[in-house]
This record gives sequence, structure tokens and C-alpha cells, in this order.
Amino acid sequence: TTLVRFWQTLHSDKKYLKASDVGDLDLGPTAPFSSIPNNELAKPGEFNKSTSGWINTVPLSNSSATLSRRSAKSKRIPMADNFVKCYLKKRNLILELLAVEIEFLTVWHNPTSRPELLIPGENNTASWRAKTITDKQWHDYTRLAWDISPVLAIYLPTRFRVNEAIINEIKSQVQINPTCVSHVSEALQYLATTEAILNDSPKLVHMLTWERVSPIQALAFFSRQFPSHPISAQYAVRVLSSYPADAVLFYIPQLVQALRHDKMGYVIEFIRYIAKKSQIVAHQLIWNMKTNMYIDEDMHQKDLILFELLESLTNSIVGDLSGPAKLFYEREFDFFGKITNISGEIRHYPKGGERKRACQGALSKIKVQSGCYLPSNPEAMVLDIDYNSGIPMQSAAKAPFLARFKVARCGINELESIAMAVSVNQTRDQSLGPEMWQAAIFKVGDDVRQDMLALQVIGIFKNIVQTVGLDLYLFPYRVVATAPGCGVIECVPNAKSRDQLGRQTDIGMYEYFLKKYGDESTKEFQNARRNFVMSMAAYSVIGFLLQIKDRHNGNIMLDTEGHIIHIDFGFMFESSPGGNLGFEPDIKLTDEMVMIMGGKMEAAPFKWFSDLCVQAYL
Repeated sequence: TTLVRFWQTLHSDKKYLKASDVGDLDLGPTAPFSSIPNNELAKPGEFNKSTSGWINTVPLSNSSATLSRRSAKSKRIPMADNFVKCYLKKRNLILELLAVEIEFLTVWHNPTSRPELLIPGENNTASWRAKTITDKQWHDYTRLAWDISPVLAIYLPTRFRVNEAIINEIKSQVQINPTCVSHVSEALQYLATTEAILNDSPKLVHMLTWERVSPIQALAFFSRQFPSHPISAQYAVRVLSSYPADAVLFYIPQLVQALRHDKMGYVIEFIRYIAKKSQIVAHQLIWNMKTNMYIDEDMHQKDLILFELLESLTNSIVGDLSGPAKLFYEREFDFFGKITNISGEIRHYPKGGERKRACQGALSKIKVQSGCYLPSNPEAMVLDIDYNSGIPMQSAAKAPFLARFKVARCGINELESIAMAVSVNQTRDQSLGPEMWQAAIFKVGDDVRQDMLALQVIGIFKNIVQTVGLDLYLFPYRVVATAPGCGVIECVPNAKSRDQLGRQTDIGMYEYFLKKYGDESTKEFQNARRNFVMSMAAYSVIGFLLQIKDRHNGNIMLDTEGHIIHIDFGFMFESSPGGNLGFEPDIKLTDEMVMIMGGKMEAAPFKWFSDLCVQAYL
């Protein structure tokens, strides 16, 4: 409300501002010498009253003073006009910035435009935003913003979306004055453009001292988006090297793919550097590089671009290992190799009880080695195996299976320190975190790299909503591809699929909530419904943005706290099971889901769900 009132006050200010109403601007500190009254030029006692000397060869007379006053008067009106024009330009820029902020805040405050939540005066700013602004006006606004503050100008495109006039003017200003914004990481996109890199612009040298960008923005310089250039490559490597190893861990799939466009070897050298800096990063790199050597799941078709490079780089990383690092690598890969080999041992058994017994028998032969971890959870050390937990999955051909492990979460750095100490038989105080049982699926015969990509996006989305303090829930479980057609999938804890619930209870989801949490009036039901709405809104927006398909009851889970969690992202964007027939909705919203959220659109829980969806999209 305060912001709207301020906008209205500033908007109405125009009618009070006219050139004729502006005071005598010439009496300021920059006023012409001749416009100052004669009695102010020299006061008694300040100067020698002698008329001798060259300074008094042309004394001021009454006639010359009169001419000066006429000249000043004639200049006064144009100067006032310029003052008014300058003021109006600044006023209009402020009004535009305020209006777009008010628009955002009003939508955030009232996402579904409920009449009772309307703010008096918000329609005025909406009308202002609806008017057409020419490219020349946007150009002038941007130039004015740059003159006021270059940093202000840099952030204009985030306020006024998809406006080429603004972007082109910012590019021009940054190219002319790069040092003005070299401390702003967001400004780099206007200096290091595809065109500038392609033309080998002399201004690119400023990249070497530019503020660092995010890791994924740095990796973009090793993609098809930008041509190869030594300066952009040096900058990208400097940025990546400035982040801790565990931060780079998140972007390993993109780092490996960057090798496709690394024509000067900068990515190769960085991978070697980061592999020496962190052993866990080295392990994850090796698994990902093995996965990308082939383009098929059966390892018959080599990747013509990457195979030799990845094979050489993998051998180089392993060959550089020595001492505790080498022992850690051998122990971890031996432990994980034995687990994944279980699929090969049990695949010849028929599905059912016989294969399950074979799975548990093979699992019981594996002994836990100190300082090992699951590839999907490098922050947790494996302490024990539940030998009775081995469950073969439904696939008959490749025999993927599920197993449970007792783990202690201690963090990546602490786990690596403990594992390295174990390698040399040293004893040290182990700062292990809480112990818990962690289930994982060891998948064979399926390419899980698309799931990795989808869960990366979900993880980034989760970080964003946490940053803005939005009440949403997401569980980006971990998936790691370890070989062509192989991978490890972290299981969602304390959760069952909608399909499992249906087979076990033979009731709908709403009835399940009533049975598990009690009547709608109970505190337990209210908490569970709140968790359901928070997670339902988050996954609805994610599903819409990524166009996630194949949302059947086996891919939708419910945990014991009431959260709904989506799994299995094998079909998204333009891929669909059976082809793009276009029959699947953008958001999975069934009658039983609506029942949990109040049963109708007018219910308070469903309104909250709608509000959260809009806020998450913003």
C-alpha cells in the first residue's frame, strides 16, 4: 500500500512542474559571473580600492550590468526547460521501476486476484504498465539509468523481461566502459557475447579480472553457445577453481560434456586438477566418464568424440593416484563393483522367490570395508548392510535390485579424511553424524542420465524457493550413472508409491489420509494436508516447466508425513511413452488429490495450493 501511494504521489507530481514555476536557476553555484549583483562583487575592505592596474582597465558600468541581466533572463527559460525535461525523465524511470515492482508484489500478495485482497490504487500502476513504450524510450531510460548508476542499468533486464532495446544499450555501454561494472558478475554476459568472442574483441581482456560467475555460467563457455577462445577459457577455469570441490561435484555431468567443446585443453587440465584436489570428486568423475564413453547401454557403440579422450583421462587420473588415495580408490571401487555384480549373478534365476533368495545370498557375501560410501550419497559412510533387504526389481532381463545400508552422515570432506586415514591404518577422532538406514536401487539396463538432469533442475529449484522463503517441499533424491546403462538411485525414505498404497489398502488417497491421520479436524490430518499442499504445488510447477510425462501411480509417492513426491523422469519435454500423442495433462491433478485439499476450488487449502503455484512460477 505504501509503495502504491508513493507511486501515485510521484505520478501526480507532473502537473505541478512547469518551466515557468522553476525558480532562478542562475543563482546557484554555477551561475554566470555577470548575473551576480554588483554590490556582491567586492565588499568594503576586501580588496584594494585603487583603480590602477590591468584588472580595472574595463570597469563594470550600469549599462553592462543591464545587458548582463537581459542576457541571463533570456537564458533562464531554456535552462528551466532543460531542468524540467531532465526531472521528467528521471521521474518516468522511477515510475517504471516502481510499477513493475508493484506489479510483482501485488501478484505475490494476491496470486488468484481475489477481490478482498485487492490493494487500492493498484489498477493505476497496471494501466501505466499497459501503455506502449517505444524502443527509443527504452534506450533513453537505459542510458539514463547507466548515467545514474551502471549497476542499476545492469539489472534492468531482470525487471523488464525480454526487451532487446534495453539489452542492446547495456551491451553498448559495457563494451565502452567495462571497468565500471567489472565487479558485477551479472554484467559479464554483456561483455563476453558470442559476437565479441567470435570477433576476438580487444575488450575481452577485462574478463581476466572480472568478478566470478556461478559454476554453470562458467561451464557455458565450454559449450556450443560460445566459440572457443583462450581468454574466456582461462576465465572459466579460474572461476571453477575458485569454488570448493564439493560445489563442482553438483556439475560433474556438465563438466564431462564440456570436453566436447574443449578445443584448447583447458577443461582437461581442470579435471586433472580437481581430481587431485578431492578423491571423492575423482571417483564421481571416473564413474561419469565411463558412462559417457558409449552411446548405447550395451557398450557396443563408442562415442566418436569422447571415447578416446575419456579413456585417456580416466587412465591418467587413476595412474596419478598413489599412497592413501590409491588405496581409497581401490577399496571403494572394489566394494561398489561387488554390489553391482549381484545383478549378473541373479539374472539367470526366474523371477519370484528364487531370484530373491539368490539376491540375498549374494548380498550376504559382501563384507563392509571401512571408509566406503554409496555413489549416490558421498556424504555418508557405509557402516553395515541389511542382508535381508535384497529385493530384485520387476525387470526380468537385467535384474536390478534394492538393498539397505546403515550409513552415518558426516559430510564429504570428513568422509574423505576418514577414508584416507583408514588407508594408512591411522586412528583419528571420527566426527560421524547420526546413523540411519539408507536404501538404494542398483539399476542395470536403463540410462539414468536424464533422471540426473531432471533432479539437478529440481535441486536448483529447491535452492531458489528456500532462498525466497517460500513454503514448498521438494525431495531431489540422488541418481548417479556409474557405467553405460547402469546407475545408483537413492530411495525416498519412509515413502510408498500410490500404486503400493492402492494394493495394500484398496482405498483412495483421501480415505488413506483419514485412516492414517484421523478426521480432518485433527492436528495430525491438518499437518499432513499442509505437507501435501506444499509438495503438490512444488511438483505441479516443476512438472509443468519440464513437461514431465508418464505420471502413473507407480511414479508418485507419499511419505509418512503426507508429502507427495514424484520419481522416474524418463519422459519429459518432447518425449512421451508411445510418442507425442498430446493426451497427458501439464499437471497431474486427480479428484482424490483435490479431495485432500478441501474437495473444491473454493476450499481454503485448494486456494492456498493455487497461490503457491503462482508464487512458485514467479
